[in-house]
Amino acid sequence: MIQRFADWLVYGVFRLEPASHLGSAVNFFVYDTLKILLLLFLISVVMGIVNAYFPVDKLRRYLATRRLYGFQYLLASLFGAVTPFCSCSSIPLFIGFVKGGIPLGVTLSFLITSPLVNEVAVAMFLGAFGVRATAIYLVSGLLLGTVGGFVLGRLRLERYLSPWVRALQASSEEQTASWTQDRAPFSERLPQILRDAWSIVRGVLLYVLIGIGVGAALHGYVPEGFFERFMARENWYAVPLAVICAVPMYANAAGIVPVVQVFVAKGIPLGTAIAFMMGVVGLSLPEAAMLRKVMTWRLIGIFFGVMTLFFVLSGWLFNILL
Repeated sequence: MIQRFADWLVYGVFRLEPASHLGSAVNFFVYDTLKILLLLFLISVVMGIVNAYFPVDKLRRYLATRRLYGFQYLLASLFGAVTPFCSCSSIPLFIGFVKGGIPLGVTLSFLITSPLVNEVAVAMFLGAFGVRATAIYLVSGLLLGTVGGFVLGRLRLERYLSPWVRALQASSEEQTASWTQDRAPFSERLPQILRDAWSIVRGVLLYVLIGIGVGAALHGYVPEGFFERFMARENWYAVPLAVICAVPMYANAAGIVPVVQVFVAKGIPLGTAIAFMMGVVGLSLPEAAMLRKVMTWRLIGIFFGVMTLFFVLSGWLFNILL
C-alpha cells in the first residue's frame, strides 16, 4: 500500500523516470519516510498501552536485578530475529524499550539482531548459499546480538542516553504510576496515549528525514560496481574495508542478499561479502542520524565501534569456515 502510493506520487504525479537516479532516490525517500513514521507512531501507541496496563516497572526490576546469566540478552536477540525490520525501522521499537526502562544492554541486543536476521533474509540466504552457510550466518547473527548486548551492557552506558530519552523515561514512570493509582478506563487514557505517541514522532522527525535522505541519495546515486573493485582484492584488510565501505549504505537484509550473491559470483570471498552485508544492514549513516535523537554521539561511536569490530571478526571467521 505504501509502496503503491510512493510509486503513484513519484512516477505518476511528479513524473520522474523509474530508471533514473533521481526517480529511484525520491521513491526510496517517500516510501521509507512514510513507512518509518507510521511504524514509529503505531509502536509508540502500543508501547503507551503496554506502559498503562503492563507492569513494566516490575519487568525492568526483574531484568536488572535477577541473575539470568545472559539469558535476557539471548531472548532479546531471538525477539530481534523474528521482527522483520531494517536498522532504521528497528529504532522505533528500541525507543519504546528504552522508554519503558528495559536495561540498555538488553535493548541493544534487539537493535543488533533485528536488522541482521529475519525470516525473509534467511530464506533467500538458504536459496543462494545452502544450508551450511545459512546456519552459520543465523547462529552468528544471534551470537552477535547476545554477546554485543552483554558487552555493551557491562560498559554501563546509560549515562550517554540523550536528555530527550531520559525525559521520556521519567514521564513514562510518572504516568504509569498515576494510571496505576486512578485505574481510569481505556477510553479516557487513549487520547493521552495518542498525544504522547505523536510527541515522540515530532521529536525524531528531523532526524528521520535526515537519515532517510542520506540513504536515498546513496541508494540512487552510488555507481554500480563501486564497492566490488575494493572488496575483490585478496588481502587481509579486505574484510575491514568491506565493513567500512558498507557503513554509508542503507538497506535491509532481504534487499542486500542478492547483492551479496552477485559479489560472490564475481569472486569476492563469502566471508568478506557477509561482513559487507552485516555492515550495510547493521550499521549505516541513516541509522546514526536517527539514533542521534536517542543517544549522544559518544554512545553512538561506542556502539558503532564495537559492532564494526564484531563484524570484521565475523568476516574473517566466515572466510576460514566457508
